[in-house]
Amino acid sequence: MYRTVIMFLLALSLTGCAGLSPYSISENTLENHLMDAIADFDRQQLQSGSPLSVALKDADITLGPDGRDVAVIDVSGEVALNILMARLPVNIALKVEGSPVYDHEDRAVYIRRLQLLDSRVESSLYNQDLTPLTENVMRSLSQLLETFPVYRLDESDPTQALFGLVPMDIRVAPGRLEFVMADE
Repeated sequence: MYRTVIMFLLALSLTGCAGLSPYSISENTLENHLMDAIADFDRQQLQSGSPLSVALKDADITLGPDGRDVAVIDVSGEVALNILMARLPVNIALKVEGSPVYDHEDRAVYIRRLQLLDSRVESSLYNQDLTPLTENVMRSLSQLLETFPVYRLDESDPTQALFGLVPMDIRVAPGRLEFVMADE
């Protein structure tokens, strides 16, 4: 009974604050988390024996461009194929657009439904058509963003821990993601 009353009061207080957006995530915070997620992904891939390594040099996330509910992710870095004691690096630059989605069970934000907007792949060692590589990198990026969140609620922060207890959703606003009460 006591727990039900506490949950009701918590939900009521968060509902009252939903219009004020009590918690939001900035583009800069998402960029930092994305860089960390890709570094973790690369470490896991290399540990599992993959010959492909990925190192991001820059990540730029734009939330809500033109008032749309999307995130535009502009990344640049290096993809390298490590075979037979040789390293074949390729510079990449991708610009993709996707929908930020909050997964309540994981208490994390993912970017889903990716579309490639622009790409550039260059190698000083290889002067052939690199379109197949772009497609593979895009597939890998999609897989990464589907499985690794660009943001996860910090359970040690009392405010964020409360958001994990009630049905929340996110809303894209220019420059930030806002947590709001979920429509159920």
